[in-house]
Amino acid sequence: MAGEAETAGTGARTPLRRVVVASLIGTTIEWYDFFLYNYAAAIVFNRLFFPSFDPLTGTLLAFATYALGFVARPVGGIVFGHFGDRIGRKRLLMLSLILMGAATTLIGLLPTYAAIGIWAPAALIVLRLVQGFAVGGEWGGAVLLAAEHGDARRRGFWASWPQAGVPAGNLLAVAVLALLAAAQTEAEFVAWGWRIPFLLSAVLVLVGWWIRTSVAESATFTDATNEAESLAKVPAIDVIRERPKGVLIGAGLRLGENISYYIITAFSVTYLTEVAKLDRGTALNATLIGAAVHFFTIPFFAWASDRIGRRPVYALGGLGLAAFSFAFFPMLASGDMAAIVAAIAVALVLHGAMYGPQAAFISELFPTRIRYSGVSIAYQLTSIVAGSLAPIIALALYQETRSATPVAIYVAAACLVSGVTALLARETRGIDLAEIR
Repeated sequence: MAGEAETAGTGARTPLRRVVVASLIGTTIEWYDFFLYNYAAAIVFNRLFFPSFDPLTGTLLAFATYALGFVARPVGGIVFGHFGDRIGRKRLLMLSLILMGAATTLIGLLPTYAAIGIWAPAALIVLRLVQGFAVGGEWGGAVLLAAEHGDARRRGFWASWPQAGVPAGNLLAVAVLALLAAAQTEAEFVAWGWRIPFLLSAVLVLVGWWIRTSVAESATFTDATNEAESLAKVPAIDVIRERPKGVLIGAGLRLGENISYYIITAFSVTYLTEVAKLDRGTALNATLIGAAVHFFTIPFFAWASDRIGRRPVYALGGLGLAAFSFAFFPMLASGDMAAIVAAIAVALVLHGAMYGPQAAFISELFPTRIRYSGVSIAYQLTSIVAGSLAPIIALALYQETRSATPVAIYVAAACLVSGVTALLARETRGIDLAEIR
């Protein structure tokens, strides 16, 4: 029955809205944790963990540790995908939540370089790897829990809410940091204030755990696993053997979306504070407004993809952002708050046209028996060459040329790949997930 899900072992039904809320809140908490690191890397980790370098080089090194989280994401995606395809989505989601919360809380307790020397950045690296491993397993499980519970007619809309957890987590992280920036001096924030949002993660994880325990496994997965022959022994291998085209399409869709997002959110904070010489509060407030806009555009464009198709909506975002990237950096460099907010908001609206339909689009490329592994491989492998390197490449390009034009070209080329991939892909709107073989 559309709109409800069977509760494992009880025969009861879980309302679809509860499934979506649980996926959204859990994903919001995990991405809050992940984004905290991104912003801390941009504004404070360079001074606390890499103090022997000039500000831009220290930031580059901080972004290098940030990138390691993305390197661990495909490993997490493969491991979580393997067990998620064999024992279920829900249990793996609970594990990813605990891992992420523990790593983030421990980052908030870390001594700095001044206290323990080289062991400080070493510990930071280990905890960032744990974060990456956990979030690598989170995405596939969260979107599938929503996608497999919902009906084909509205799958794009329902599956987009875990996607909306990304800007919601970003919004929450930036909001906490912005409040601290308003309440503390720069010296207080660097000395101890930055630890508060990391320690807050422990409380948020408890909330997420409580909410997710009320959600059942999806009926689509349960029905598929009732057939013994449907269980894949090594799902990742079956994905590569049976659905290589699906992996390539998913990677193409992800490339521009992933690169552009981390340029818009992570690199822009560094650009505004280190290059445009704006204060930290202004940069965070502009990002805060953009994240709020982004949150609402994701389900809107997902809704649109349920009506006119995944391909045209996704292509609009990719090709539109490719063009807008050349206006984006001049607007940031203007120093005018209205122009800065408009730049970030417009860029994130166009990004939302890609990110909204993405969960359903990629989920519809793989059969149930290997879907968790398939979506995780397509989504997370791209992170190594896309999101992980995007701020590093952007910062290196700027340092080399002292111009943002090469960065705009980099973003435009990546978004062009995603837009063209969407146009070349097969339309998947309305497909019955249970019938994909």
